[in-house]
Amino acid sequence: MNLHLVATLLARGRQLERLSDALTLLAVAYGLTPMLGLHLHPLASALCIVLLLLGLAHKYWAVRVALDAELFDRLASSTQLTDDTRALDRALFALNLKARADDPRDWPTRSQAALTLLRRQALCLSLQLLLTLATLLTLPFTG
Repeated sequence: MNLHLVATLLARGRQLERLSDALTLLAVAYGLTPMLGLHLHPLASALCIVLLLLGLAHKYWAVRVALDAELFDRLASSTQLTDDTRALDRALFALNLKARADDPRDWPTRSQAALTLLRRQALCLSLQLLLTLATLLTLPFTG
């Protein structure tokens, strides 16, 4: 049941990703306004670049969380968890996604590591939201 719960929590990363994508696209659209002949304050340009970088970092963590969500979901219904775990580790190693073919970590440790990725994803989104809010609140004062 723990693996099902972790898989369900990791699947929430998709919702975080959608919101981050919207903020990133908003930053890109706002950053492209000079192409329409509108003047963009240099501070606003810098904020757009930071938002874009945070969006890219978020996308990296979102891809990793989505992969873990699918793997946890698959392994949660496994009837031979030990064998499937070894097969997973070998497959990840064969694809150069893991440094070693054998991994001594148990599933609670792996679960905590996967949830750490979700926390990193949420942190990137939080920073994007704070920066967007700060930009919207200071925009009237910066022109």
